[in-house]
Amino acid sequence: QLVESGGGLGQPGGSLRLSCATLGYTSSRYCMAWFRQALGKEREGDAGVGSDGLTSYARSVKGRFTISQDNAKNTLYLQMNSLKPEDTAMYYCAAEQKRLFLGWLLRPANFTYWGQGTQVTVS
Repeated sequence: QLVESGGGLGQPGGSLRLSCATLGYTSSRYCMAWFRQALGKEREGDAGVGSDGLTSYARSVKGRFTISQDNAKNTLYLQMNSLKPEDTAMYYCAAEQKRLFLGWLLRPANFTYWGQGTQVTVS
């Protein structure tokens, strides 16, 4: 089970940190990623981390967002800096037990397990 938290209202140029608690399994053994879905748009990947620790970022968030894991807490994070109004979306945490190539980490179809989402509004 994946449980996201940390969403809310952010200001342009401000920061938010999203958390995803992985309940019942060891997150470090899975590929993990953050996705967003804005109203009326398709779900798209922002950042992913493989089971080997390598990370991948979408061009739109590179340099602003950072994905990280706390293996002791089985928690995935997304630090979001320099927020923009276009970052407004529902954010989802996802996990996949199969090993994924780096280039596949941002594709929603490659992930089996999903959280319920947390809303981020930048205004």
